[in-house]
Amino acid sequence: MIFIKKVGNQSYILSKPVNIAATASIVGPKEKEGPLHQFFDQCLEDEFWGEKSWEAAESKIVKETVNMAISKSGISSSEIDFCLAGDLLNQCIASSFGLRETNIPFIGLFGACSTFVESMIVGSCFIDGDFANNVVCSASSHFCSAEKQFRFPLELGNQRPPSSQWTVTGAGSTILTKLGTGPFITTFTPGKIVDMGIKDANNMGAAMAGAAEDTLISHFKDTGRSPNYYDAIFTGDLGHIGKDILIDLASSKGYNIKSNYNDCGVLMFDKTKQDTHSGGSGCGCIASVFSGYVYKMLQEKKYKKVLMIATGALMNSTSSQQGESIPGIAHAISVEV
Repeated sequence: MIFIKKVGNQSYILSKPVNIAATASIVGPKEKEGPLHQFFDQCLEDEFWGEKSWEAAESKIVKETVNMAISKSGISSSEIDFCLAGDLLNQCIASSFGLRETNIPFIGLFGACSTFVESMIVGSCFIDGDFANNVVCSASSHFCSAEKQFRFPLELGNQRPPSSQWTVTGAGSTILTKLGTGPFITTFTPGKIVDMGIKDANNMGAAMAGAAEDTLISHFKDTGRSPNYYDAIFTGDLGHIGKDILIDLASSKGYNIKSNYNDCGVLMFDKTKQDTHSGGSGCGCIASVFSGYVYKMLQEKKYKKVLMIATGALMNSTSSQQGESIPGIAHAISVEV
């Protein structure tokens, strides 16, 4: 079988670049104190946002972010063909509960913290394949609900090791359309599962760095591009430790990414002032940073070519308790003006 859109081993060039018509982002109070606060559409004053539980608050964040993105796009919700969304909670309830009243065909996705770019890849395929004209993509996370599910209830006050990361409270949503003036999704590289043998749930950066390196190098080899093709390269949430590991891994393969590479988990918080240890994480990390900061830089043409690599740890609380390692995944998209 001949794949006319496939390039190399695992990358694809869209025959019709997919337009990003609008984005929206909402983040929590700790993110409001971070260096990117001015780029988000809304910053919450507390983690509950008027709801009775953290899970309900996350669902509200998803709902309002999607509605805001649709409103900013100028497209009627009745014209949205698919809603693609996911989160970290069991059965993706933040997304499904938050979007149950939208009356838009819904496809729930899970790629751990890689879900946002995963949704944009699937949405781009729908549009490029003429199965849709307009698609909304979204991902979310919440510090309190994620800590309760994956590690320990906050009430216990457990000490966090230096390698741990702070799950971002927030969501990002984007509207993909067949027509528009850009920025455009032009190329994507789906990732393979890579297991580095890491078993420490408080060292996600090390667990995911191998997957990020595998996808990054595959993208360069498949497309024939070098790191300097892009104005900026962003990973999802490797944090400070994972970022340093990725730089070293890429260098060992002959690719110097140090000058134009950063991580959304590093950008989200001020490590010194906010005591977030290795930085941010969670589905909402790359989703809100892209939908806020990166998209605005593309609109203003301060960036013209960006590579987004969303990383995810494919584990749950049960697998960690059973002594399993933490496999990683990373998906990449090129966004160009």
